[in-house]
Amino acid sequence: LTPTGSTSTKVELRGNVLLLECIAAGLPTPVIRWIKEGGELPANRTFFENFKKTLKIVDVSEADSGNYKCIARNTLGSVHHVISVTVKAAPYWITEPRNLVLSPGEDGTLICRANGNPKPSISWLANGVPI
Repeated sequence: LTPTGSTSTKVELRGNVLLLECIAAGLPTPVIRWIKEGGELPANRTFFENFKKTLKIVDVSEADSGNYKCIARNTLGSVHHVISVTVKAAPYWITEPRNLVLSPGEDGTLICRANGNPKPSISWLANGVPI
């Protein structure tokens, strides 16, 4: 089984294509099966290539992080490999701040919600000066 050993790791960036490869040898030729431990493979974004040797997930998000197991099985036995996947993300907007026009003495609220992995810090500045 390639990769060798029982576990390996993979880091991918949010929005990219995640490719995991599992190549098994045996006679009779093993059948490969992929599972996500503790979850489901995303139904509309998951594709298999090369007779299921390659698992392809398009437009990955942080929710796609986790352990993916490839199992190779034939009539004589089975072997498996677990790939621990971490999806990293540059900061992105959940709620982007919008322009606010206020009259003197009027109150207003600016909302700024961002996410990423690692989690971004948020700073507020007025005319380039930290508040």
